[in-house]
Amino acid sequence: MPGAVLHAGATVTCPHGAPLTIVAAGPRVTVSGSTAAVVTDQGFVTGCPFTVPPKPQPCVSTKWLAGAARVTASGRPLLVNPAGALCLSAEQIPAGPPIVSGTQTRVVAT
Repeated sequence: MPGAVLHAGATVTCPHGAPLTIVAAGPRVTVSGSTAAVVTDQGFVTGCPFTVPPKPQPCVSTKWLAGAARVTASGRPLLVNPAGALCLSAEQIPAGPPIVSGTQTRVVAT
């Protein structure tokens, strides 16, 4: 499925509205002046308000499940929007997919 390539400067939140920061490790490929993200890059969530009694389970990280099928950077698939991903608690409990509300739109990968 084609989609816009995600990058370190993309505006992404967890399903509960907390900001997610993509830490893109491969600075060799850039889009819109920011490092392009690949499936092995980390996504960190800060300030997630989600709580479930008896123990809070806020989102803290993201696991990317899929990327572009045909476009890679340093041998790894680029992340595209919509990307297959899950936001996870510290105990690795899935909370749902991240929400991408802003990214570059000039580069599309399949």
